[in-house]
Amino acid sequence: MSTSPTSITCTSLTFTWADGTSVLDGLQVAFGPGRTGLIGVNGSGKSTLLKLIAGELTPTEGTVKVAGEVGYLPQSVTLDTGLRVDEVLGIAATRAALHAIEAGDAREEHFAVVGDDWDVEERALATLDQLGLGHIGLDRTTGEVSGGESVLLRLAALLLRRPDVLLLDEPTNNLDLYARRRLYAAVEAWSGVLVVVSHDRELLDLVDQIADLRDGEVSWYGGNFSAYEEVLAAEQEAAERMVRVAESDLRRQKRDLADAQVKLARRKRYGQKIQDSRSQPKILMGARKRAAQESAGKHRIMHEEKLAEAKERLDDAVEAVRDDDEIRVDLPHTLVHPGRTVLTLSGLELRYGARVQGEFELRGPERIALIGRNGAGKTTLLRTIAGELEAVAGEARAHVPMRFLPQRLDVLDGELTVAENVAAYAPDATNNRVRARLARFLFKGAKADQRAATLSGGERFRAALAALLLAEPAPQLLMLDEPTNNLDMASVRQLSSALESYEGALIVASHDLPFLESIGITRWLLLDGELKEITQEKKTEAVWFDD
Repeated sequence: MSTSPTSITCTSLTFTWADGTSVLDGLQVAFGPGRTGLIGVNGSGKSTLLKLIAGELTPTEGTVKVAGEVGYLPQSVTLDTGLRVDEVLGIAATRAALHAIEAGDAREEHFAVVGDDWDVEERALATLDQLGLGHIGLDRTTGEVSGGESVLLRLAALLLRRPDVLLLDEPTNNLDLYARRRLYAAVEAWSGVLVVVSHDRELLDLVDQIADLRDGEVSWYGGNFSAYEEVLAAEQEAAERMVRVAESDLRRQKRDLADAQVKLARRKRYGQKIQDSRSQPKILMGARKRAAQESAGKHRIMHEEKLAEAKERLDDAVEAVRDDDEIRVDLPHTLVHPGRTVLTLSGLELRYGARVQGEFELRGPERIALIGRNGAGKTTLLRTIAGELEAVAGEARAHVPMRFLPQRLDVLDGELTVAENVAAYAPDATNNRVRARLARFLFKGAKADQRAATLSGGERFRAALAALLLAEPAPQLLMLDEPTNNLDMASVRQLSSALESYEGALIVASHDLPFLESIGITRWLLLDGELKEITQEKKTEAVWFDD
């Protein structure tokens, strides 16, 4: 590792996509030693900022300076399935040279490759073991590991490099709870600069400070996420109190202005009455009239200025109060009556070995949680039900209109706008109808015309959910695979709210127990070689079971 002080400094940082969509505009931020949790609503630019720091993107304007080597773990980890584990870890050449020397080949080139790294295999195996990957070894190919193991494998490669700066973008996505514990331990043991973007509050409770990216600026909070929530709650309470004070002041200024206008009107009528009676000399009456007009004008301007100031104070107070809009779903055609058979699985055998013994039925508006370790076959089961994969044996039959939202969100065409993507699923809907319904998913005005490829992870999920729920015919069975991946906490609350008003049947594969509990799960199914129902009391034990 470098001995120089490590830091990240972003100066007047601006980034705009090729289509003109602005993400960051003149951002000033610096990260020093310690663990920082970078949070913010979806679309605020968190992932873009990490990519800019890592050199994956080039700023439109401004500069990024990093002292030390950078290690970057992106949201989506895709590994060549033909690579060996030692190739992913970046130690294949060193290993080969070591083995050649051990076999008696003393050529200088082998010693040059090894350098001082004689214990590279031991360090690699220790790092794999630290992350719960000790059973994989160095010679297997990545095609033999699960998606969650791929994430940990990429993290292992970074830890082996010992970078000065570690950037993690939603690292717990696709990890079961056992794998998350391993990642938590690695984060807790990290020294140096670490910046992590996450919606996982347990991970965020391990950081030293919170950086909240909102409206193009970063606000800093000392302590972990729980401490941040306490401070934020106090700030919001104070902000709401200021709104009430400002509203009261605005009402008072409006009353004062109205009273002043009444008094001025009375003076004007009195002056006109005097003038009409001609009881005073014309010159004197004219002077008094001019003086009254000037006084009235000053009086009116004073009250109008006070009213404008009161409005400005109210606007400032309202702006300080956070308003995370709610997704609204009103889809009467998704209603499934209790007792109606929605899905039947008969003697189903899946690829890679998992199976459903006998017959399984999903009836009425049930809400199923599908849980299990990484690699157990949850995604395979959902894809088989959706018709994307053929079963080895048996049958999966849906009796109602069905939609499946996969982890990779590939239901969207990146080159089309949000509105065009939704229209493709509802070709008979008018443009006005599409846009009116999209507004309920928080895509209003120009947001509906944004290309899907430029959306943040959370926005992309929201657009994909809108496309499926607004499809014709409306889905009465909705299957979601790890839906809270890439969502900030406000978006998770929005999703929970949306699913509360969905009246169809649900199957949700997730490792996020708080989310599953928030959406009113009625049955818990564990996939562990076979699909079996477990009690609610056993769910935590089932997803936390150890190697």
